[in-house]
Amino acid sequence: MTIHPHSPATTSDATDTDAAGFDQALPDMVLGGRTTATAYHLAGLISAAMLDTVGTPRKLPRDLFPDVDPAVVQEIWDRSAAVHFRAGQMSGAPRFNRDKLARLQGQLAEAGFAAMAGQVQRTLSIAVREHPADEESEGRAHDEW
Repeated sequence: MTIHPHSPATTSDATDTDAAGFDQALPDMVLGGRTTATAYHLAGLISAAMLDTVGTPRKLPRDLFPDVDPAVVQEIWDRSAAVHFRAGQMSGAPRFNRDKLARLQGQLAEAGFAAMAGQVQRTLSIAVREHPADEESEGRAHDEW
């Protein structure tokens, strides 16, 4: 019998190796699929937002910035996308980001970025306010509903 150099030494080793490989491959494939599906969803939102912000499809070619080096445009696009994505996350739940907003505001103020620190402070002051419904529910037991 000829043993192939890439074949396992014993059958039990092969089964263990195959199972370990499958145990790693399955989550990789499932999670990879999830990220791909999410990426398609986000791409659709970005495409819709691009049109929504320019107003008409005939204005979309302006977003190519033909007079600027495409590598520079891509670098600006990537940075802008990251900033706006993070801002969207924070705006979705500013009350849950109070500590983060306060920390970032403090860092801006400490570094001398007064205008930006003031802007974050205004946002923070709104995020700190309690919603009237929050006050009504304090002290209420669940069985009172």
